[in-house]
Amino acid sequence: MLEPLPANSPAILITQHMPGGFTRSFAERLDRLCQISVKEASDGERVLPGHAYIAPGDSHLKLARSGANYVARLDDGPPVNRHRPSVDVLFHSASTQAGRNAIGVILTGMGKDGAAGLLEMRQAGSATLAQDEASCVVFGMPREAIALGGAAEVLGLDDIPERLMALVAASGRAQRV
Repeated sequence: MLEPLPANSPAILITQHMPGGFTRSFAERLDRLCQISVKEASDGERVLPGHAYIAPGDSHLKLARSGANYVARLDDGPPVNRHRPSVDVLFHSASTQAGRNAIGVILTGMGKDGAAGLLEMRQAGSATLAQDEASCVVFGMPREAIALGGAAEVLGLDDIPERLMALVAASGRAQRV
């Protein structure tokens, strides 16, 4: 999904249910495949356009503000929905810190992690997307988000990157978000 995104894409924060020790190599692999820079997130680092930040295994990733900038915050609090990192933690922070300047996307996965957070994002004015059942390996997380009303749009995996860039262009969202 990240490969088609142009180098000037807005910043992307990713929570993937992976254990510690795997996310750094996952980020490095994605970095070699993508036009955007992909790395494992570090606590307090500035969130920049053209970059994707992956939550380290065993740490929640949150979006925070530092003056006029956005920064990544890592948190080793308790698991949420049995996960650390948790998608709900990231989405909740995006809803409170970026509101309508954020876009939430929930992709294939088991369980309900991310469903409540995606709804929070939608209620805060964010655009919200869910992967459709036909293109999912496991439809659990998107199904829960759709059922809860968190997804404004449901799209196939191959259609999501183009839709993301169309939303960015149509809204005039700052490229730093």
